[in-house]
Amino acid sequence: MLFKAKLYVLIRHADRGREFPKSMLLDPISLQVFISAVEEGTIAKAAARERIAPAAISRRLSELEAVLQTPLFSRSNKGLQPTTAGLTLISLARQVLHDIDDVYAHMREFTGGTRGYIRVFANLSTITQFLPHDLQTFLTLHPDVEISLEEKISTAITKGVFENAADIGLFTQGVPSHGLRIFPYHKDELVLVIPQKHPLAVRKSVSVKDILDFDFVGLHAGSWMNLELTKAATTLGRTVKQRIQVTGYDALCLMVEAGMGIGILPKNSARTYTRSLRLRTIPLKEPWARRQLAICVRSYEQLSVAAKLLVDHFQLSSSNDPK
Repeated sequence: MLFKAKLYVLIRHADRGREFPKSMLLDPISLQVFISAVEEGTIAKAAARERIAPAAISRRLSELEAVLQTPLFSRSNKGLQPTTAGLTLISLARQVLHDIDDVYAHMREFTGGTRGYIRVFANLSTITQFLPHDLQTFLTLHPDVEISLEEKISTAITKGVFENAADIGLFTQGVPSHGLRIFPYHKDELVLVIPQKHPLAVRKSVSVKDILDFDFVGLHAGSWMNLELTKAATTLGRTVKQRIQVTGYDALCLMVEAGMGIGILPKNSARTYTRSLRLRTIPLKEPWARRQLAICVRSYEQLSVAAKLLVDHFQLSSSNDPK
């Protein structure tokens, strides 16, 4: 939730080539409308998201461009495309809104009980294995905290936290961390998922060289598991025969059961689907199959009180894992 605030801005005077304070004020609502327009791509979708009339969206965007004296969008019948100036503003606008939310959260904490709004980016492995329990126990302790959770691939998570699009990221360690502060989270193990009557079903464990002759059901492009499997195959002078790509573990398991190929996913996540589908799992004899999941933040010290509590809660939860 945003409270109304007024932000004075410096606008460059086009004729005189110098900066001067302008009395026109940027309000958080206009910045939020701008962010929605960029993320949704059309005025109609932004209006639906913000629950205000399309004409009001259009008017606020025009006023914003007038105040900043630069086009923020190129407009066409296909929608809105941010200009270079617009791409620069999106990062600044998110930072401003985050700072305003921090003020709100810190002040509300004085009313008794921790309150706040936390933006979390997490990969599919953490969402399907650990976050349901960890978030449920956290929100039981802090019911007035609001958490926005978005699924992203690990590379997008660290980039998003670095760019301040999220307060906390949960990702698979090993991707670029952009100098972020990193804390250990849970560990997990990857397994091969196959139909019950697959030729590999007699094996107690497999390595990459044992599975490259078969078609694969892979996750979406850029996923950590796809990258590691491809790297391992390349080391052997082989390629991965990826027959189809999906965006979730449930879809992957359904495709494997249907005979579209074999797949790789976390052991704990696989248990959910092997109970109801005609599938079995086999351990992977690869070093990268045992993974360290991690928490990333830009600066722990600069987090809101609520976000610090959530990071601490995540670390406490993972410290209870079997050694």
